Amino acid sequence: MKKVTRKIQSYSGVAVRRNVYLPGLLNLNIVRLLNKAKLIGRFGLPQIQCDTLVYPDFLAVYKERGLYTRTRMTGVCFYSFDKEFDGENGLFNAIFYNNEKRLAYFKERFKDVKFLVTPDYSVFGDIPFIENLYRIFRARIVALWFILELKAVVIPNISYGEAADFPVYFTGLENCSVVAFNTKGHMKYNRERNLLKSAVKYAVDNLPLKTILVYSVCGKDETCLEIFNYAIENGIQVRIVNNTLRERNLLRRGA
Repeated sequence: MKKVTRKIQSYSGVAVRRNVYLPGLLNLNIVRLLNKAKLIGRFGLPQIQCDTLVYPDFLAVYKERGLYTRTRMTGVCFYSFDKEFDGENGLFNAIFYNNEKRLAYFKERFKDVKFLVTPDYSVFGDIPFIENLYRIFRARIVALWFILELKAVVIPNISYGEAADFPVYFTGLENCSVVAFNTKGHMKYNRERNLLKSAVKYAVDNLPLKTILVYSVCGKDETCLEIFNYAIENGIQVRIVNNTLRERNLLRRGA
């Protein structure tokens, strides 16, 4: 990107030229992060690497700030409605506009968090592909910020809209041995359940997986684990991570 200068008057009264940060003028502040990442595929999705051998034992959703340090190994995920974590003052916008005040807020909010699952920006099969792709891209930008600014262990969340687009959605995860799946909202209907199974199979067949972390709210773990049979049969460790809703539903069942 070319350099731009601006003429200003110095304290001595002499006109001098100062460099101007052009990406800021063009709303391209994310370039600072992208320049430190490898961009993969025809769409240039940032590559994320995750090969951790330690895992969260509890996942607090974004709004449960009081639970971020419930255990020494608590992680934070974004498995809730997008509006709760992605409003006007959300993290992505703070990164996009380089809002230093909001970025400082998020650094403070997540300062003691050891694990972060990348944001689960909702994608759907019945909205334009370009919108789904942009949501995947935004999740990668936030992931880069987590990695570079917080030095946390960042676990990629697997998002998908249609099976035909798996090759795009999974681009940039080629070096991940650990990923996370959210089963909430995917268990009730056959189409959603079968699509989730297809995503699990694609991940197992195309990524160097050792472990899958699962956010489940089922009151019976066997119901959830059935979705991951293909992974289990292929030697992948499937770990259902404890969370508030799971605890509540297990308690209701008397488990």
